[in-house]
Amino acid sequence: MMTTLLVLLAQVDAPVKVYILAGQSNMEGKGQMKLAEYQSTSPEFKDDYKHLKPDGKWVVREDVWINFLDRRGPLTVGYGSPNCVGPELEFGMKVGDFHKEQVLLIKAAWGGRSLGRDFLPPSAKQPTDEELKEIAAKEKKPTTAEEVRARYGKSYREMLAEVRTTLADIDKRFPAYGGQGVELAGFVWFQGWNDHINGPFADAYEANLLCLIQDLRKDLNAPKLPVVLGQMGQCGFKPAAGGMKKVNDAMAAAGAKLERVKVVATAPLWDAEADKLYPTWRENKEAWDKVGSDHGYHYLGSVRFFCRAGRAFGEAMLSFK
Repeated sequence: MMTTLLVLLAQVDAPVKVYILAGQSNMEGKGQMKLAEYQSTSPEFKDDYKHLKPDGKWVVREDVWINFLDRRGPLTVGYGSPNCVGPELEFGMKVGDFHKEQVLLIKAAWGGRSLGRDFLPPSAKQPTDEELKEIAAKEKKPTTAEEVRARYGKSYREMLAEVRTTLADIDKRFPAYGGQGVELAGFVWFQGWNDHINGPFADAYEANLLCLIQDLRKDLNAPKLPVVLGQMGQCGFKPAAGGMKKVNDAMAAAGAKLERVKVVATAPLWDAEADKLYPTWRENKEAWDKVGSDHGYHYLGSVRFFCRAGRAFGEAMLSFK
């Protein structure tokens, strides 16, 4: 009994393991809760959810906290986009099961953001004054070059602010925090849509991604921070092509060039049942609502996809341990 108590005290005193989850809309998560509610009770799909609903209610992980912008608390469903599930749920389940210490997930994700502009890190190639003026001149309303310049790297700076503010206010945001300190344990990046549809952004993705990882490690004073990169998988079961292939190849190249970086392919996690019904979803809405809840760019809104992605990201992250 004494040994068990000492072990528990040691666990409480150990630093909180902090993971940063960043990207755009698919890191937000687009698997709608109405689909999750249906599938979790459907004989056809409920086995995929049994660990998430062990007693008929959605799991609530007091040992895994989550902070997603203005939402925070113990990990459970609904921490994707409003009324949605994202990769955070099963990622948190994976790392929570692994760590004896308290875990904190900090999500910094916003839809429609690019690496080529919004998340552009400080050491990456910046637009020239002339380029900024050209962009400003094309705006529908009067815009200065400085206003355009402020857009570059804005989401990168906001991501850093989210991490720093959450950690500075951890005792206020999570009252159960006991002053045990924090330890940055990993960074997960799931993004690419707004770059793959922009030729210059797709061409620059590898260089920008290398800078993103290196700058983040420097700015957070975590030179060996483990990184997991989620490749684009909206091609489904078809090979990636065009800008999507460029972005995926860039991630693979970054993973090969930098230490402690793992790359996860998400296309193999595509939901086959949703894929079959999507082409005729309007004509078969009742059947579609049992498997999907969004369009291809959001992985068909498949809750099972976002859960699979979260598990895959978690497994890749834990391979560093």
